[in-house]
Amino acid sequence: MAGGVHEARAGGSRPRRRRPRRVLMFPLPFQGHINPMLQLGDALHARGLAVTVLHARLNAPDPARHPEFRFVPVPDGVPAHVAARGNVIDIIEAMNAAMEADGSGPVRAVLESVVADVEQPPAACIVFDANLLAVPRAASAVGLRTLVLRTASAACLGCFMAYPMLHQKGYLPPQESDLYMPVKELPPLRVRDLFYSTWSDHKKMRDLLARANEAMENSSGVVINTLDALEKPELERIREQLHVPIVLAPGPLHKLCSSKSTSSHSTLDHQDHSCIRWLDKQPSESVLYVSFGSLASLDSDEFSEVAWGLANSGHPFLWVVRADSVRGSDGPAALPDGFEAAVHGRGKVIRWAPQQEVLAHPAVGGFWTHSGWNSTLESVSEGVPMMCRPQFADQMMNARYVVDTWGVGLELEGELQRGGVEMAIRKLMKGRDGEEMRGRAKELKKIVADCLEARGTSQVATDKLVNYILSL
Repeated sequence: MAGGVHEARAGGSRPRRRRPRRVLMFPLPFQGHINPMLQLGDALHARGLAVTVLHARLNAPDPARHPEFRFVPVPDGVPAHVAARGNVIDIIEAMNAAMEADGSGPVRAVLESVVADVEQPPAACIVFDANLLAVPRAASAVGLRTLVLRTASAACLGCFMAYPMLHQKGYLPPQESDLYMPVKELPPLRVRDLFYSTWSDHKKMRDLLARANEAMENSSGVVINTLDALEKPELERIREQLHVPIVLAPGPLHKLCSSKSTSSHSTLDHQDHSCIRWLDKQPSESVLYVSFGSLASLDSDEFSEVAWGLANSGHPFLWVVRADSVRGSDGPAALPDGFEAAVHGRGKVIRWAPQQEVLAHPAVGGFWTHSGWNSTLESVSEGVPMMCRPQFADQMMNARYVVDTWGVGLELEGELQRGGVEMAIRKLMKGRDGEEMRGRAKELKKIVADCLEARGTSQVATDKLVNYILSL
């Protein structure tokens, strides 16, 4: 195994190989959380650590895509009807209730079995998503140290840590008249950018965040999928406020390993690689890539307006339309009558894309995104400017940073109408503002590339993480 640890024999000069340490990893079962966890696992594995992935049965990753890891299922207890509704907070609540039953017994039993496996290297720690509330108690019961992976931005973590203050000072719940009021404690955020869900039970969400923060505070360290050059003030605030031994920012995790690895094969959906051959035939920076991630959806009217806005823009586009892209639809999303004829030869619609490969393609000149953190990092890493349409969770604050802090995108606000969509596309793809955004995006790409060099901050943070794990 690469990066294996050696030690000298007593009285001899020839070293003998000692089994490497092992890291256990337990992601939350949503694509935006699974992918970064597996990418971190890939980086740790490349540095000589063995990796065992614990996973819920819901959205279980495919072990065949990651032969270098060992996979162990954990009973998640999520009822089928809760999973089918797709409400993230409800799914997490059901999962935590089941996993915490009997003093976190279900998780503890799995951990005991995994840790006791003498065929595997000794376990150093478990890296887990802090929303999995049963893990700290179960890990403590088997004598295992915990590290937390935050898969969203440092700004998002800062918002979570400030949640009690945001309520005490009246920023939350948000009032319609205050939406554009600055949150002076968390610049550059405004009230409308804060993490808040109008359709989830807010008490449940507050309780979940409070317990997740507690799990993080009681851990042996925190890893955030970001980089110092991108969120320096936010990371400095977190390091000042969070009383844990180590806070590291080795992101963007999908870029840590230069070889083809888990980062390119970790999606839960089947990727349509025919789009790459289609992109090969398009002029440089001419194509708008459109994808709203794995969870965000549109109502039927919005979907139609997006379609006709793309058609009327005159620009080539690659559009990801999932089967569940239209809210409340009984079947797969259907394109409007006449749309395909209108965009023939200029537009391509697919079910799912190899997004990192798409964004790295020279034909792609813009990205219409839901502003999920993984998509944002992937776009920044490739120097692609963004058209942002955030919907929920951390997406609003991500869009705020894209537009107002880094200056590499625009936000499409208000009701989606084809005329507004058409104008925004033309602004991003051909307007002077779009060219300036593209220039700044390329500067950010260079900054990310520098962080990934041998002595760059992301590689140094990863090396620190490995050394810290070996010291536990």
